[in-house]
Amino acid sequence: MPLQKDTRMTLSFDVLATDPGSAARLGVLHTSKGDVPTPAFMPVATNASIKAVLPETVADMGPRIILANAYHLHLQPGESVVAAHGGVHSFMNWPHLVITDSGGYQVFSLPVRDIQEDGVHFRMEKGGQAVVLSPESSIAIQEQLGADIAMAFDECVAYPSPYPYAKAAMERSLRWAERCKAAHTRGGQALFGIVQGSTFADLRKASAEATAALDLPGIAVGGLSVGEGLEVMQEVLGYTVPYLPADKPRYLMGVGLPEDILAYIEAGMDMSDCVIPTKYARTGVLFTSVGRLRIMNAPYRKDKFPPDTNCTCYTCANYSRAYLHHLFHAGEIVGHTLASIHNLHFYETLMAGAREAIRAGRFMSFKQDFLAQYQRVNKKSRHVR
Repeated sequence: MPLQKDTRMTLSFDVLATDPGSAARLGVLHTSKGDVPTPAFMPVATNASIKAVLPETVADMGPRIILANAYHLHLQPGESVVAAHGGVHSFMNWPHLVITDSGGYQVFSLPVRDIQEDGVHFRMEKGGQAVVLSPESSIAIQEQLGADIAMAFDECVAYPSPYPYAKAAMERSLRWAERCKAAHTRGGQALFGIVQGSTFADLRKASAEATAALDLPGIAVGGLSVGEGLEVMQEVLGYTVPYLPADKPRYLMGVGLPEDILAYIEAGMDMSDCVIPTKYARTGVLFTSVGRLRIMNAPYRKDKFPPDTNCTCYTCANYSRAYLHHLFHAGEIVGHTLASIHNLHFYETLMAGAREAIRAGRFMSFKQDFLAQYQRVNKKSRHVR
């Protein structure tokens, strides 16, 4: 039986405070499944799993919203399987909010694909079956998955991008957003539009204004964290954010290094997601108050201190650097778990600190103090989705 149209407002957003020294804002996202304080970082559960960590453990740390990926769940196990288990929340035993990416970024990352007006034509990674992912099919997948927030299907261009191509992709994304809105029928699920336009100010302005005119419950900025660097990202946000609705949540897609997070908060964005905390953890890189710690390095082989002496997470309360060093060198999977728990806790603590600083009207001093202590030990691998 097709899903029935339901026009009830299922999501609202309040701005509680603004920072006098920046565009940073403290807010709360109200939904039927509870509230999400913003600024918020969303851990990534690509395959309905936050890698190496139980959903219950993540929930206990404080995040109230995570991101799953429609494209990957379409490939395995299939949205019909997830729907038969009551939706993605029941499937993965996650009691809070779930947002699903439309699959646009993943499809456009494929080495071979054909972008046409009807959608993106490509072959399945397994089996080679020909597939067309369109705005309508992306929405249908996300509706069956049962996410609280679905994303419009858009075209994410590489960096750098020639102006004519960026303009054509941005305009196509707007046409696709209109089709997504028309196709979206699931009650209790909000749909967010996505602003594109690469690094071109006029394209970003046009995209932001047209996407805002769709009057969707929230709006995202896509096409960043694709290799442009922190300075360019800040520049793009500087000429994009002023055209985003002030009364709706603003989501920056795929951005997740601590310094990048503080930069987008300063610019006036409210939410982000990224695989960085858990991806880095699985390589033995831990985020600490004094920078990144590479736990496999020789100095930690006999180190009795916790990974971060200023951290209160489960890992730091119970385990030493020497133990984690041993786990990684021994190839023990629990090392990935303990490192991921620490990194996710670090991010949640960073967001909580940013929210409190905005409330107190001192976000810029909070940012400066954090960066003064936090050492960018490794400037490589900045852009990881």
